[in-house]
Amino acid sequence: MAMGDDLREAERRLQAAQLASDVEALDRLLDDRLIFTGGPDGAVYSKQDDLDGHRSGVQVMTKVQEEELTVLTEGRTGVTWFLGTLEGTYAGEAFAVRLRYTRTWLLDDDLGWRIIAAHSSPA
Repeated sequence: MAMGDDLREAERRLQAAQLASDVEALDRLLDDRLIFTGGPDGAVYSKQDDLDGHRSGVQVMTKVQEEELTVLTEGRTGVTWFLGTLEGTYAGEAFAVRLRYTRTWLLDDDLGWRIIAAHSSPA
């Protein structure tokens, strides 16, 4: 399997893990140093913030629908550009939003592709 195909598969595993709130899978896919910037206020979140949101039920996804996915790999670094719709609840409040995500991935010899940085913005 080509590196780009590997990364595309990792991105799709991430989407499935988000939808299922699969904390174990998310833990494998997110680098411990992850910095995520997003939300309407441009807040910064860590890997632990993301895992805690899923683990506690504060964030529950009911839909992750990919419209577009672009993948680029160069050596042990990859970038994915996702466009799609996310729906669910956050702290009990329903949301539905169309977003663009840019994710930077590093290839780990033992764990495969892992996200080290991500950013989202409304589309």
